[in-house]
Amino acid sequence: MYLSMVVPCFNEEHGLQRLHDALVEALAGVVRDYEVILVDDGSTDRTLSEARRLSEHDPRFRYVSLSRNFGKEPAMLCGLRHARGSRVALLDADLQHPPGLLPRMLVLLDTGYDQVVARRSRSGETAWRTALSRTYYRLSRRWLDVRLQDGAGDFRVLSRRAVDALVSLPEQHRFSKGLFAWIGFDTGYVTYRDVPRETGESRWRLAALVDHGIDGLTSFNDKPLRPALLLGLLTAAFACAAGTLVEGQQRWAAALLGLGGVQVFLLGVLGEYLGRTCAEARRRPHYVVKESSPLPNAFAGEHRLRTAELVS
Repeated sequence: MYLSMVVPCFNEEHGLQRLHDALVEALAGVVRDYEVILVDDGSTDRTLSEARRLSEHDPRFRYVSLSRNFGKEPAMLCGLRHARGSRVALLDADLQHPPGLLPRMLVLLDTGYDQVVARRSRSGETAWRTALSRTYYRLSRRWLDVRLQDGAGDFRVLSRRAVDALVSLPEQHRFSKGLFAWIGFDTGYVTYRDVPRETGESRWRLAALVDHGIDGLTSFNDKPLRPALLLGLLTAAFACAAGTLVEGQQRWAAALLGLGGVQVFLLGVLGEYLGRTCAEARRRPHYVVKESSPLPNAFAGEHRLRTAELVS
């Protein structure tokens, strides 16, 4: 069965050759027919030039270049839409998703699963990041309408019907961890230890991780709206109680401070949902393609037909 591998890339000019060599080595004698789709997410270095060079020397490596940096989620969606295989793998370009796991994952997928997920152990991770992650997953189990597995990220292999289900989802704010869980299907897991980057630096800073976590918590439920209402009532009651314990201008200051804090908090929660509603209403495309490698003639008609179906 034909295998497609989707690899989002941002400023990975020094790592693409290593990725090529690692994938070729891992799949030798395991998969005969496969393609690798390098999605250049508006890189500012020579990532696109490297992708062109790899595509010229090895036709199994294709590339799609986006017109600017749209983010990893749109880049993954772009790659999934361009994938032609009956099995589709998602992995990062920095080799922190070990290509050597793919044979095990493919064998497990062929036993009847529609998703096989590489779940990362937290050995070797910093204490603060482990604590932050575990806290987040506890919150997700309490708040989200889908169940997220601790350590399960984007590194996975999907069946064709799982991929078709993913690309059919129209929302603008895409939180892939939640979407993978939302589509359901039988899911298998393999565990691996964290692998350090071989080149460059991670772009997942604390602020980016926090933003990503907020996306997840607000994309799959509206439960924060109810606690915000209750918190508003409790804070208003506290402000009134505090106002009875002080006199004169201090009483008004306590009341105004309490009510002001409630209003700011409520506006923040409502603004988060309102902003997402506006983004969905605009219906802008998730990304814009600037350039892509040509498809072989045998697949060009099929790909145009599938793209037309997705757009419609």
